[in-house]
Amino acid sequence: MKKVSADTPLYNHPLPQIEQWLKNQGCQQDEQQPHCWHVQRPLWQAEIWLDIEQIIVRYFPSGEKGQDIQRSFKYSLSRQDIEQAVFSGP
Repeated sequence: MKKVSADTPLYNHPLPQIEQWLKNQGCQQDEQQPHCWHVQRPLWQAEIWLDIEQIIVRYFPSGEKGQDIQRSFKYSLSRQDIEQAVFSGP
């Protein structure tokens, strides 16, 4: 499988490449819900959902007073842009 460049919109990446990208970022796929991924960093943790039209990220508990923060990113963004936005934390 040919690797797609990081500046290409995410919707142009085949699903196996997106899954490998998430694994390379330290994410673990949920066994019960394969569209859901979990990631932990020293200062935050998050769930990432591969939705139909976008990637949804929920950081928890990271906001003021322990509130969850949820963000979404369209697949039309490049893999590089989504990576920078998601994995830089809340």
